[in-house]
Amino acid sequence: SITQKPTPSDFKTNEYADAQLQDIVRKMRERATVYKEKLKDPVLSSPEGSPTASPSKKPPPPPPKEEKKEEKKEDVEEKPEEDHYCDMLCCKFKKPPLKKYMEYLQLPDSIDSYTDRRYVAWLMIVTVAYNWNCWFIPLRFVFPYQTPSNTIYWVTIDIICDICYLCDLLVFQPRVQFLKGGDIISDRVEMKKFYHSSTKFRLDVISVLPFEVLYFFFGFNPAFRANRMLKHNTFFEFNDRLEAILDKAYIYRVIRTTGYLLFILHINACLYYWASDYEGLGSTRWVYDGKGNMYLRCYYWAVRTLITIGGLPEPQTLFEIVFQLLNFFLGVFVFSSLIGQMRDVIGAATAGQNYYRSNMDNTVSYMNTYSIPKVVQNRVRTWYEYTWDSQGMLDESELLEQMPTKMQLAIAIDVNFAIVNKVDLFKGCDTQMIYDMLLRLKSIVYLPGDFVCKKGEIGREMYIIKQGEVQVLGGPDGTKVLVTLRAGAVFGEISLLAAGGGNRRTANVVAHGFANLFILDKKTLNEILVHYPDSEKLLMKKAKVLLKEKGKPAPGPPVQQPRGLASLFGQKQETPKLFKAIGGKGKEGLARLLQLKRQQTIQVIPQKTEAERNKKRKQTKILKEHEDKIDFTKTLRASDLLILHKQHKPEEEKKPVEPAAPAAAPAQKEEPNADTKPKPPAVLHRGTTNESLIISMSPSPKAEEGEILKVEVKEKKKK
Repeated sequence: SITQKPTPSDFKTNEYADAQLQDIVRKMRERATVYKEKLKDPVLSSPEGSPTASPSKKPPPPPPKEEKKEEKKEDVEEKPEEDHYCDMLCCKFKKPPLKKYMEYLQLPDSIDSYTDRRYVAWLMIVTVAYNWNCWFIPLRFVFPYQTPSNTIYWVTIDIICDICYLCDLLVFQPRVQFLKGGDIISDRVEMKKFYHSSTKFRLDVISVLPFEVLYFFFGFNPAFRANRMLKHNTFFEFNDRLEAILDKAYIYRVIRTTGYLLFILHINACLYYWASDYEGLGSTRWVYDGKGNMYLRCYYWAVRTLITIGGLPEPQTLFEIVFQLLNFFLGVFVFSSLIGQMRDVIGAATAGQNYYRSNMDNTVSYMNTYSIPKVVQNRVRTWYEYTWDSQGMLDESELLEQMPTKMQLAIAIDVNFAIVNKVDLFKGCDTQMIYDMLLRLKSIVYLPGDFVCKKGEIGREMYIIKQGEVQVLGGPDGTKVLVTLRAGAVFGEISLLAAGGGNRRTANVVAHGFANLFILDKKTLNEILVHYPDSEKLLMKKAKVLLKEKGKPAPGPPVQQPRGLASLFGQKQETPKLFKAIGGKGKEGLARLLQLKRQQTIQVIPQKTEAERNKKRKQTKILKEHEDKIDFTKTLRASDLLILHKQHKPEEEKKPVEPAAPAAAPAQKEEPNADTKPKPPAVLHRGTTNESLIISMSPSPKAEEGEILKVEVKEKKKK
């Protein structure tokens, strides 16, 4: 048997493949449409969509049962940590578990001594222990305040201070990061080696040596703990770190300097009691007589001696004289140095205030020299006082100029980014462009009633309100408040974004109260947009929208509908603008319009031959002489390219008129002319006749010639 080939009608299509192909075609068409829109408006974002997730694969085989059991156990363990509540006084509140507290208190592998607040808190604890040893070791050594009955309390506090010293030596200091060649070293082994090789480690080791073992041989003498006062590096490090994080560090400096003075007086009081005990209490008028509170009486003597107040009893023995001389010399040196240090601390704290006062005094002196009016002087003083009270300085840029650009940007972002980011004009722009703009903004303070900009001024900058309010004034007298702008609003952006530049202000803007504004000029913005072309296109597009909105006419008053019989007639059409531009009315306006059309016709028609020029001269002469008798049968247009005239022979003329060139296929009948020979042109005389001049237009048989203008003269019928 012979097998037959299948016919085309037997061919079957795959429905799934066909559906997929149709879906692909549809997506390609949609993508082509998006690209067309992109070509029309390049400001639109890229049509490329975000990458889709890869198709999900078949799930892997289930894990063994043991793993499932482990996961269930972990879930059970995590649930009580997530829901941890505490009931107290009939109230149920959520309480974080103890594990989170431990994680927070857990020490990191490395400690940044400049930013870690926990390290500063630990230094404060060590500093308290150090001050305990510095103040009470000399006191317990000299004054008889440590007795067998209270020795246990002194020893307990000493042990606590020693534990703080050991923890700092073994736990905290080996974890502190350090700089090496500009790199921050955070490796634990390297940090430990660096600390062990430093002088601070040697002093810390000496300060914790247990010389208290000698208590068993010589009794409880506090002098054996004198090595605890060698841990002074930690004390000074705490002062530096604390000053770095305090808002008003000069207050702590004053307190610290006062503490230095009190500590020196404390040591001097201890020395005076030791000298009195060496000479014998009450043995002479100079020594302490043993009456009253021994520490306060000795401290009072130390103050009067070091500050050189005088009025003290005269020393009697050689020892007393030498001791008093040393006290006087030491007092002069210590007192003068502490007073000088106190002066520097207070001077640094009030340096900004002194700078403000000096600038204000110089400005007032200048205004008085040139006899500036008192009104202006009062406004200047008000500006100085408000600027200083609101900012704490006169010019913020002077402070920021000393910092690197990155730090300036970080401060500008924290201070001003929230305000600028609310501006609708810059929404959609590149974030880095806004960052660059933040560094170029200038802050200016306006007093109540100050004009930010006046109507008619050339606008070269835009304004962003940082703080306060401004009012836009308008109306016939310029005092009507049109709108009030508040923080985050922008005005003057049209003059900044206009392509031509130099736009004039359209309204007065006045500060309502104290207003702090950011100013951005056109030159600065152009310098920034050079590096951000996409943002420039977006801003230019927004500028076009703003200019269109500005150019729309304001809605006028509603048109009143005519009443009575006047409603039967239609509304009178407005006079054409071109006719208004001529400046005439009635016949005078028509004559002027005709003259303008003649001039335009003469300019448009190409001057090909000398014969054509002669024809135009003759036609112009006829139109001028018979201007008062013109009857328009068709409106003249500026596009008429060909003008022909016929022979004109009035009755009053004696000489024949030169015949015109024969017109091809005239539209209307013409009067027959007896003579066909050329004759000289007739001389036309001005005057009144019983004839009328008819000018008509007819299409020319030739496409290149356009239309034909025909001039006819007819006699008027007598009534």
